[in-house]
Amino acid sequence: MTTPPRKPQKSTQPTPPSRDFSEGTVAPKPYELIPFPKERPTLQHPVGHHKYDTNRLHGTLFLRLKVQTSLHVSTGVVVMGSDIGSRVPLIKTMIQGEQKLSIQGSSLKGCIRSVYEAITNSTLAVITSKYRENIPPERFPCKKKTELCPTSLIFGALDWQGLLDFNDAKCENTGFSTGFMPSLYRPRPDQRRAYFNERGKVAGRKFYYHTIRAIDKGQNQGITVQQAAKEYTFITELHFKNLKSEELGTLLIVLGQDPKYPIALKVGGGKPIGMGTMTIEVTSSQVLQNVKELRDRYSAYTPPSDHLDGEALQQFIHKQVQAAHSRLIQTPQLQDLAAVLRYPTDRQPPEGMY
Repeated sequence: MTTPPRKPQKSTQPTPPSRDFSEGTVAPKPYELIPFPKERPTLQHPVGHHKYDTNRLHGTLFLRLKVQTSLHVSTGVVVMGSDIGSRVPLIKTMIQGEQKLSIQGSSLKGCIRSVYEAITNSTLAVITSKYRENIPPERFPCKKKTELCPTSLIFGALDWQGLLDFNDAKCENTGFSTGFMPSLYRPRPDQRRAYFNERGKVAGRKFYYHTIRAIDKGQNQGITVQQAAKEYTFITELHFKNLKSEELGTLLIVLGQDPKYPIALKVGGGKPIGMGTMTIEVTSSQVLQNVKELRDRYSAYTPPSDHLDGEALQQFIHKQVQAAHSRLIQTPQLQDLAAVLRYPTDRQPPEGMY
């Protein structure tokens, strides 16, 4: 079914086509649905955890995450402001230790996995029972650890741990800022046909646009939250093992390391109002790439130098990204998603209903 192109919304960034099948246009919502690939996902047996495969890559990525719009990753706990050094009566908290904020590794893993799923031919990680009949059957989560989609192979699935380990991200800045998040409404797919295609099936995966700033309604109109302010930086490590070049390359694209697709992540709460935009820099890496390096790592008195930074790191990243484009990436989905997650942006945050 052909629909007219999306009308510009105060932005010069390209946008994917409208998918509102009820009216042919899209209501002013701050998100887009990225369609599933037409082909069924290919399910494979995982490589296993019992040994390091000499034909695969193993190592660590050292990351610096920079907050571009105010960030709040909730603990679910509300405390008196005086308990954490704030002047407000009550405040919704983030994890904090030694006067520095943290982002849980599980939160980073979740948002990175969602992008990885969208740009590969993968199943969904989870589905809700309410809309189960609207999910294409081939997109149901993987249930057998011997039959896994590209994302489940490395992030994990039922009975399968995965090949990535995410550390918590520690803030390099001391303290925090206080923000006021407006009340956000629940998704209403039953009231908006853009969620579904002409066959009544879910149209794709939902992603929120980046904006130049986050909306802050002020103390009298919002929920008081503990947050990381713009320009705060976090550092963390991402450990990987038994990855193919194309799998690591796809991960690097998700982390914004492909110059053709400069995407940023949306982390934590408040996504509809522009919160949670973070850009990522791979500062260095340690990589074991062949049988000799693996053997020398554990058998030599002086282990080989497997540390990559500077030009050597950029060459390594470029090689893995090229492998991803040639063997794993779904280009139409990546192009659509890059239009949503591209950063920097000149898109204004939405006003009114959320």
